[in-house]
Amino acid sequence: MATIRTGLAALLLAAGAAHAQPLTTVRLAQGLTRPVFVTAPPGDHSRIFILEQRGSGGVSTQAQIKILKLGTGQINAAPFLTISPVPPGFEQGLLGMAFDPQYAKNGRFYVFYTDFSWNIVIARYTVSQDPDIAEPGSAQVILSQAKQFNNHNGGWIGFGPDGYLYAAIGDGGSEFDPQGYGQSLTTVFGKILRLDVSGPGPGYAIPPTNPFFGSPTERQEIWAYGLRNPFRCSFDRATGDLFIGDVGQEVFEEINYRAHGTPPFAAVNYGWRCYEGATASNTTVGPGGAACSSITNFTFPIHAYPHGPECSVQGGYVYRGAAMPALRGTYFFADYCSAKVWTFRYTGGTVTELTNRAPELATPGQTIDAIVSFGEDAAGELYICDQNGGEIYKIVPRCWANCDGSTGTPLLTANDFQCFLNAYSSQNPYANCDGSTGSPTLTANDFQCFLNKYANGCT
Repeated sequence: MATIRTGLAALLLAAGAAHAQPLTTVRLAQGLTRPVFVTAPPGDHSRIFILEQRGSGGVSTQAQIKILKLGTGQINAAPFLTISPVPPGFEQGLLGMAFDPQYAKNGRFYVFYTDFSWNIVIARYTVSQDPDIAEPGSAQVILSQAKQFNNHNGGWIGFGPDGYLYAAIGDGGSEFDPQGYGQSLTTVFGKILRLDVSGPGPGYAIPPTNPFFGSPTERQEIWAYGLRNPFRCSFDRATGDLFIGDVGQEVFEEINYRAHGTPPFAAVNYGWRCYEGATASNTTVGPGGAACSSITNFTFPIHAYPHGPECSVQGGYVYRGAAMPALRGTYFFADYCSAKVWTFRYTGGTVTELTNRAPELATPGQTIDAIVSFGEDAAGELYICDQNGGEIYKIVPRCWANCDGSTGTPLLTANDFQCFLNAYSSQNPYANCDGSTGSPTLTANDFQCFLNKYANGCT
């Protein structure tokens, strides 16, 4: 036994710090209709809310929010909210949701969707006397913006640590930002907006610390600009830092960043359409506009990766839960086209420990291959929305030897050996126990690694 455990320690050391806490996923739901986002009310550890983008209930122009009870794993038969009609475009429909920080007291929540006229709409609702049902007649439109094209809507909304509502809106659509909206300060397109929605009625107020507060020419809602399609963003719940996943045109995908405490009156310009990543993309800010070379205030992404198998970044979250303590402070993100999931740490202006987690998250018999979003529950645990199969997965720590995912006693049985052999023979990434990246990836070392992990048990 001592020899086996020594072998295990050596294998873990060789795998490196990034593999010190292996991960897997547990499927919580399937058969949903285009699940696009998962969230939960502050302090509510009993439920997660799942957004169906469109097609809910077999109606192509209907979107719904559904509640999954974490205690039972069951989805309520009645939807929390239905929004109709929504358009059928690939990037259209119900896209985002945010609970008011005081939701337990005021029952307010916000949704981001595109209506049937292609307008971008942010609306506020309140919950009914039944905590599992929204009050359908409570809708108040906070913002409505007409659009010419059906793509690049953005879609994320979230409350910052300052209590204001932030909204990420794309550049208006088509390709290469033909109107030059990303660099224009007279439109909300290609921006992150910062809104005061604390009032009782529809609409919003402008926070007095917004960069262009009181300006007669610039849109006063603007907090940051130069974005193409910031579909998924998040605040680090521990630090208040903002991470922005911005989908690229044809060269790079981006993760942009803004530290909490950066003076809000200093608007950040993330570069589009002049830059894609840190690479020049256009020579002017728009048709007949200023030369990009005349602008010096660009802020480039903290991480960018080129197109290839990858083509559409899905921004995620900094993990702050309790189940995976070694990964606290690690940022998760993914790519829709390749279904890769990565993590990194960002400290002192430097990205470290960049790791592809997709092989770890692979579970025998299940495929996660259309990642459209991550989600975060009230405890800081993370979820994945997979639109193929309409599935919701929870990211959890892996006891690698428990290959068959059983929950009985004993946890580890002979079935786990057979499961591992099946995974190895089918070249399932799960069988890459030692984390090697050579060719072939699966070798006899993986058998020894699995035996060592089995002998060490699940602790």
